[in-house]
Amino acid sequence: MQHDSDQEFQLKGEDVPWPSCDYDGEVQTLRVGDKTVLLIGTAHVSRESVQLVDEVIARERPDGVCLELDRNRYLALTRRGQWQELDLRTIIRRKQLSTLLVSLLLASYQKRLGDDLGVSPGAELLAAAERCESLAIPFFFCDRDVRVTLRRAWKLTSLWKKNLLLASLLTSFFDDSKLSEEQLRELKQQDMLAKLLEELGGEHPALKQVLIDERDLYLAEKIRQTPGKRLVAVIGAGHVPGVLRHLGEDNSGRIAEIERIPEVSRGYRVAGWTIPMFIVGSIVYLGLNKGADIAGESMLYWVLANGIPSSLGALLALGHPMTVLSAFVASPFTSLSPLIGAGYVCAFVQLLAMPPKVAEIETSRQDLFSLRGWWRNRLLRIFLVFLLTSLGSVLGTWLGGYHIAATLLT
Repeated sequence: MQHDSDQEFQLKGEDVPWPSCDYDGEVQTLRVGDKTVLLIGTAHVSRESVQLVDEVIARERPDGVCLELDRNRYLALTRRGQWQELDLRTIIRRKQLSTLLVSLLLASYQKRLGDDLGVSPGAELLAAAERCESLAIPFFFCDRDVRVTLRRAWKLTSLWKKNLLLASLLTSFFDDSKLSEEQLRELKQQDMLAKLLEELGGEHPALKQVLIDERDLYLAEKIRQTPGKRLVAVIGAGHVPGVLRHLGEDNSGRIAEIERIPEVSRGYRVAGWTIPMFIVGSIVYLGLNKGADIAGESMLYWVLANGIPSSLGALLALGHPMTVLSAFVASPFTSLSPLIGAGYVCAFVQLLAMPPKVAEIETSRQDLFSLRGWWRNRLLRIFLVFLLTSLGSVLGTWLGGYHIAATLLT
């Protein structure tokens, strides 16, 4: 659609009908109070969506544009060096390594689909922001902080579902098959996040609640709160039904709740101390009632049962020798505390001993698709150390706990 600048300029007049034309169902016109909202449902990897968004903004000259972005995702689209700026030490200290891994997996998955389609994920959102800047139109970030979304999803997903999700994600990365033409057409007609959840298989109700339902409500409320009477909203097609459902509601009182990171429940905290208290109490009981030799043997078994599997995990990850040693030393103690796991201790040691190079951080999303890449890339090797030493520590805790319980009963 080509339009001369005089016609575009006149559209800002209050007496000119708005929108200026019918977009044949590609854009929905909504009345929300005294606002008129042009809602564009896009596919995040579609050239057609990029062109449509650019044309609508240039033609209609709205008072503001609402984007399905938060500030961090916007910076990720506009700053190529985002991965080089990762503060891994802080991430590990805050025990956010698993969240970062899921974020990296999702970003890489989207990039691979974008490569197949010949357009970068989120290109239409970036095009909208660039067009707004060129026309001096304000644009607004109307999506929830991606870090809050990921952490809520992780917290609200059971341990079993987390394992299934990670396994599904990792398995999908080593599938070299290309998308068919039919699949490509389908992707262009729906939101990538909805497609991703569908391909992962199985039911993940907590993920759908956080990634889709809560964000539908959040997007709708932020659109309602955006200043201006003539707005364009650019969101993924998968969010359109939910946003339409919530736009007529006042959900301002619910925003604070869905922006909150759920705290660990009191019952979970109590359960977290149950095993340490049982192990320590059992060893003391054995010492008092069966002698120091039995107590010492049980303590040694606990150390070896935890230290050996955890250090083997570090070895399998090709961790630095200091990482392997730290796995053996730390695991018997971290297994007695729910405050920190062996995986985080070993990941931190691995980071200090073998920090990732800038080039490896840049290529990490490509290396994710190769089994060899997980061991070759130092950033991904940190994740491997974290995962395998954590698995070894869990195995050791059960082995050591079973031996001590059996000793109590003999």
